[in-house]
Amino acid sequence: MDKVRMLSTLGLMGAMRSLSSAFEAASGIHVDADFAPTLALLKRLRAGEAADLVILTREGLDEVIAEGRVIADTAADLARSYVGLAVRAGQPHPDIATETALRRTLLAARSVAYSRLGASGVYFARLIARMGIADEINAKATIVEQGFTAERLVSGEADLAVQQISELKQVEGIEVIGPVPHDLQTPAVFSAGRMVDAKQAAAADRLLRFLASSEVVPVLRQSGLEP
Repeated sequence: MDKVRMLSTLGLMGAMRSLSSAFEAASGIHVDADFAPTLALLKRLRAGEAADLVILTREGLDEVIAEGRVIADTAADLARSYVGLAVRAGQPHPDIATETALRRTLLAARSVAYSRLGASGVYFARLIARMGIADEINAKATIVEQGFTAERLVSGEADLAVQQISELKQVEGIEVIGPVPHDLQTPAVFSAGRMVDAKQAAAADRLLRFLASSEVVPVLRQSGLEP
C-alpha cells in the first residue's frame, strides 16, 4: 500500500483523523499522520524532518514556502478556526460574550490553561496583554507546552481552558462555552502544501485535492472548524 507522510497542526487533528480514514478507503493510500502545534512543526521541518504534505497556520506555511521547503503552487487554505473557552462538564458557563464579560471571567478564574506553542496560545498571550490583565492571568495560568489545554480541566488543574474550538472538542468530559468575542479575534487559517522533497508527490497531491474539496466540509464543521 502506498503511504503518504503528513505533518499537521493540532487544530485539525479531529477532522484529519476521520478524513484520513475516508481517503484511505477511497484511494488505497495510507496516511501516516503526526500532529503537533505549528511552532513545534516548524522547528522539526527546519531540523530536516521529512514529510510529503504539511498542514500549518497560513503564516507558518508562508514561512516554509519562503524557505524553499514547500511548493508555493500547491498551497491550499483548508479551514478557518476560532479560539474559544471551555469548562469541565457540568460546571456553570461563565459569560464571555463581550470584552468586559470576558475580562471579568478570566480574572475570576482560579487558573486559565493555555498553550505555549499553538496559534491559540500566541493569540491569547497578545489578547491578555492588550486587555491589560497579562500579569494577573499569567501569575495563575497553567501553561501547556503542547497538547490539549482542556485536559487540565479534567485533571482539575485549571477551571478555564483556552484553545482553538476544534482542539477543545478533542477532549472528553469538558464543555465548550463558546468563542472569544469575534471582534477580539483574528481566526487562524489552516493551510496545506506539498513538500519540495516529497517522496510520495503524486499521493500527496491526491490527498491535498481531497482535503481542499467540498466533500470534506461537513467533517470540518462537525469538528468546530469553518471551511
